[in-house]
Amino acid sequence: MGNVISLDKIVKNYYVGTVVVKALRSVSVQIDKNQYVAIMGPSGSGKSTLMNLVGCLDTPTSGKYILNGTDVSKMEDNKLAEIRNQEIGFVFQTFNLLPRYSALENVMLPMVYSGVAKADRVIRAKEVLESVGLSDRITHKPNELSGGQRQRVAMARALVNHPSIILADEPTGNLDSKTSNDIMDVIGQIHERGNTVILVTHEEDIALRANRIIRLFDGMVDSDTMNKKVEEVKSDSQK
Repeated sequence: MGNVISLDKIVKNYYVGTVVVKALRSVSVQIDKNQYVAIMGPSGSGKSTLMNLVGCLDTPTSGKYILNGTDVSKMEDNKLAEIRNQEIGFVFQTFNLLPRYSALENVMLPMVYSGVAKADRVIRAKEVLESVGLSDRITHKPNELSGGQRQRVAMARALVNHPSIILADEPTGNLDSKTSNDIMDVIGQIHERGNTVILVTHEEDIALRANRIIRLFDGMVDSDTMNKKVEEVKSDSQK
């Protein structure tokens, strides 16, 4: 199937005055196309740093990161921004929607930066909002939507540029248990349609929805295991 993400001996240090904070210590991880991966670990384990590097929001101190065949380890910020817009869709715990924009306008935003014509932006934004079950809410602003609906808008926005990878950072952190299940069902559907999904979570039941769980501790990979239950269900459904 081939790697979509290849991290080789990634180190990330931060400097606070004269103190060196070692956030990631020689992390090597390969993720295949269309995998569904959960990243777990206690606070300070390096989860957010790893997510920022994978999402091209930051670059490593040392090591190599190959994203879809391109070495992005030492790219300049403007080049990284291009790669992000083309390859990666982000879903955040706090939704990060613009309050004065409707659901449709929020979803159209990434396409503005990609140079898509306005008529095409409207068509595509409506399509992805329908795909996450929000075709009847396209004119609503964030304060007119429930938390679950706002997260669906955020997922539609993440999907609108046809990214190969969806990065979800604690996507159910601000939601009740029923709404969390609904959102995780949508993320599962996104994965089934062909996207690689990488999910950062501290909730075990959320992580168990993924095919693979990578656990970090003290800036290193503590364990990297396939979720046998999910794989068995997937295998049975394909028989």
